[in-house]
Amino acid sequence: MRNPIELIVGDLGDKRKWREYKARVKQLPTGYQEAAKGIERYVMHFGAVDDGPTLVRMFEDLADLLEQSAADRLPIRELVGDDPSEFMETFLDAYRGAGRSWLEKERQRLASTMDKAIQEQDHEAER
Repeated sequence: MRNPIELIVGDLGDKRKWREYKARVKQLPTGYQEAAKGIERYVMHFGAVDDGPTLVRMFEDLADLLEQSAADRLPIRELVGDDPSEFMETFLDAYRGAGRSWLEKERQRLASTMDKAIQEQDHEAER
């Protein structure tokens, strides 16, 4: 049985893991911290992942990647390449398949709505 508090505020384990991720990022060199902020912003706007455990796993993996890159002194440009959005789309593709994203749901909703509109239009034309 779930903790009643979790029913109101969400999974406490996910929240704890998010705070751990943020603490890990705070320990990175400044440039990597800025990269993490940009990646977080991109994920929140374009990630199309709405499954809590998947998001947590993705950010844990991101922290691992950034920590290892910092330890190896890998320049951020070499990490993300010439097109950071392409890097992010490749990174996100590994997680989008884990669960149905809100984007996928909205695409299906749009298709269903258009099918209904077309049926209504066809029905009206028959009258």
